[in-house]
Amino acid sequence: MANDSINRQVIDIKASAGVGDISNEVLRRWTDKGYEMAVKEGNYDRSREHLNFEIVKGGRIVPVDKTRPLDVRMAELLAERGIRDPNIGRSNPNIRTAVKFVFGGSHDRMTELAFGNQEVDFEAKCGNDHIQRMPEIEKWAQDIYNFVARKFGEENIIDFVVHLDETTAHAHCSIVPVNDKGRISYKDVFHGHTKPEYKQFITQLHNELAEVNKKWGLARGTSKVLTGARGHTTESYRRWLNQECDSLEERRDNLQKAIDDLNKELATAMTKHKSFTSMIAHLTKDKEYLEKELAPMRELQKNGDAISQEMAQKIQDLENRKADVEERLADKEAKLSATAQEIENLRQNRDALEQEASELAAKATASEQDWAHSKGAVMNELLAGTMMHEFTSCYQRLPEEAKAVFGDTLLEQLATDGNHVATVALALMCEYVEQATSIAQTHGGGGGGPGGGWRKRDDEDDRMFARRSLAMARRMCRPSGRRKKM
Repeated sequence: MANDSINRQVIDIKASAGVGDISNEVLRRWTDKGYEMAVKEGNYDRSREHLNFEIVKGGRIVPVDKTRPLDVRMAELLAERGIRDPNIGRSNPNIRTAVKFVFGGSHDRMTELAFGNQEVDFEAKCGNDHIQRMPEIEKWAQDIYNFVARKFGEENIIDFVVHLDETTAHAHCSIVPVNDKGRISYKDVFHGHTKPEYKQFITQLHNELAEVNKKWGLARGTSKVLTGARGHTTESYRRWLNQECDSLEERRDNLQKAIDDLNKELATAMTKHKSFTSMIAHLTKDKEYLEKELAPMRELQKNGDAISQEMAQKIQDLENRKADVEERLADKEAKLSATAQEIENLRQNRDALEQEASELAAKATASEQDWAHSKGAVMNELLAGTMMHEFTSCYQRLPEEAKAVFGDTLLEQLATDGNHVATVALALMCEYVEQATSIAQTHGGGGGGPGGGWRKRDDEDDRMFARRSLAMARRMCRPSGRRKKM
């Protein structure tokens, strides 16, 4: 089982085309109805939202600024530095222009940093208005902010927001990956031109972060090298990614829990997608109806025909209704597109976890087989040793004429010199030829040695090599001048 007494750091990394998809969640830019839905479906506690904060240039702690969405902040950052966003003008923006981090740690330690010894009701999702933010969480966040600034440049930080209104305190940070030439290049900044380079960079990133977190009682976690293919993850999934598990069984349990969580999210997203699709269909019909109503009236206006004030008012009302429908239709189409992307990300996450679960199951099966084989080897060794001991004991009590039956056989050698034969055979299997020869000769063996070319052949398995080693050990341990019985 994992050692629960050790608090671990958490770092989750995702590259994407911009930051618009996470803006509302990170900044809590929700309407009251939206917040109610978020609380219902997630782990948010609105009574603790006032504890959230963000860090801006210079490491200053300020309240979360909801007036400037993250995509606006990113656009301003690029404009200020004269950097072109390569996704602008693309029908399918797919260039990784932003890297999103989630920093955190084990629940108990992060809760202690955030709230000290205050009693927080994490289950209620309300009634925690009296909870105060501890200075330790602010200092931890500033250390993490400074780490990001040193590593990727403070001028490239889009946002750094700390959430204390979820189950576990954590920090969100987005950066623009700008290379030495002043251009956006995720591969250059994260050394992602080859998989080995990227893996080495991410591993080093974990190590460097661990040095920062050491003073806060957070040890290095297990590295999970993520790719841009994985989508936005839930808090529980992020926590799972960085748990350190010492047993296959625990890892399999955590995998299944993460898959179950993603399946629930996927079902919710599918329901939302179906709902938006239905809304769009109804709004499209409304728009077509209004256009049909307006067409003859517009024709009259176009021809310059005199129309009554009542007709003009009717045209204006229809135009207003049509504009309202078009606005709602655009909103629902945007939400449908975002939901479709969410579904795709969740499916990718789930598929990746199911693949890992499959590989883990195969590893578990192999481990069980290895365990069984090791136990079998112990049993075989015990049986062989017991049988050799019992035969040796019986052999010594046999009359000479009965012993003659076993003359020059392996049984005779095992009964009279079994330990030395076994020791020489083992040395030969380890290819310690000089040691095997010395042992055999020291104890009266006159059968020579196997020569300098003794080794396991390419065409033989361990069992065949063991048999050949035992046969050679018998010959080497045979006293000189003793002839083989015909």
